[in-house]
Amino acid sequence: MVVRQWRAVHPELDTGPMEVIGRINRCAALLQQAEDAPLRRAGLSRPEFDLLGALRRTGHELTPGDLARETFSSGAAVTKRLKQLTERGLVERRGDTRDRRVAHLRLTDAGRDLVDGILPEQLAYETAVLSVLAPEGQGELAGLLAELLGRLEGRMGSLRT
Repeated sequence: MVVRQWRAVHPELDTGPMEVIGRINRCAALLQQAEDAPLRRAGLSRPEFDLLGALRRTGHELTPGDLARETFSSGAAVTKRLKQLTERGLVERRGDTRDRRVAHLRLTDAGRDLVDGILPEQLAYETAVLSVLAPEGQGELAGLLAELLGRLEGRMGSLRT
């Protein structure tokens, strides 16, 4: 509807890019509204789960800076989430012996058990969300999004100017 309205106002403009970007944004908004049901039941937000998942899948301690890079989050957001996860007993901090400003983070046993317990349920939920697409369509979409993401990650700095 939005694209149709823009075409009526400016028929000379190609609204194709708006169709792609608009649909990606709308899908992201709907997925965020759903709030990942299994995560919500576990009392976790998607960004918190992403931090826990990064610690689990890398298999070793990470610094807050490492986690920010792994999850594409700001340092301030990571610090806030880590405080909550630490208070919940899911993550523990260890100070660096050489630099007191550096913290090393790892999952507690409870954090590892939570991630391992919720991951199959979360994957089943995501499979259900994507089940409206045939498996070939899912693969094609994943490939196209990976290509777009790779290009955007490499070019966003130059696109902002």
